Amino acid sequence: MSSHIHLIIEWEEAKLPQIIRDLKSYTAKRIIALITNSYTESRKEWLLYMFRYFANSTQQNSEYQFWQKTMHPTELITAKVFDQKAEYIHNNPVEAMIVNDPIAYVYSSANPDSVFKVDE
Repeated sequence: MSSHIHLIIEWEEAKLPQIIRDLKSYTAKRIIALITNSYTESRKEWLLYMFRYFANSTQQNSEYQFWQKTMHPTELITAKVFDQKAEYIHNNPVEAMIVNDPIAYVYSSANPDSVFKVDE
């Protein structure tokens, strides 16, 4: 999905809010650096302008805001809930009319050839 991400995360010692905070911080810095240093990104100036614009609305971001501040974590406490959420995630690109079959979405764990593998 180009506008958002769904993750199923397992953790042991760290707390979920810290994991998400660190993930957002690291990915935002890397993506903004890639855009800033790109010679081929045709939307470079517009993207950086938008990231600056949204950073101005918060005190947490000094220069750019890449991620929204919201998140909607759900604890997957039963196999039924886990299966329900995994199915929702797999069908998200279908609902967005990007693909007709969840397996066809290259960035999905439903795709057996995906670069995103699930540890069994």
